[in-house]
Amino acid sequence: MKIDIAQIKDGEESVTVRYISRTPVINSIIRILEDENGKIWGRTDERSVCVNINDILYLESVDDKVFAYTGEHVLRIEGSLYSFINSVNDDVFFRCSKSMIINVNRVVSLKSLSSNRIDATMEGGEHIVISRRYASEFRKFLKGDR
Repeated sequence: MKIDIAQIKDGEESVTVRYISRTPVINSIIRILEDENGKIWGRTDERSVCVNINDILYLESVDDKVFAYTGEHVLRIEGSLYSFINSVNDDVFFRCSKSMIINVNRVVSLKSLSSNRIDATMEGGEHIVISRRYASEFRKFLKGDR
């Protein structure tokens, strides 16, 4: 990838992104430029907490409530898994089962399981099973074929 960087004396600053196909790398660059990676508010037992979206390891839906897990907090957040995945960068978050979304950047290791499932070990040691229904899409996701 060729990168042109130039300082200007006056006028409006601008950035142009030219690509042949929109790869995960290109999407990450665009996301950084658009500042889509923000913060999200959630509630712990004691208080409201604001966390960076990138700090989320995974999200889980339990009894129509959505919980976001970070290394430090378990937050109850508003909305649904569907609304979350549609509002954030889908090159980082992956729907791995009907009730879970994982942050792929926070996966430490993967292990194939029987019945075409995948065990994803997250930072902090949690094991998330990527269901058979989502496993082939996850493999494509990792290859950048999504």
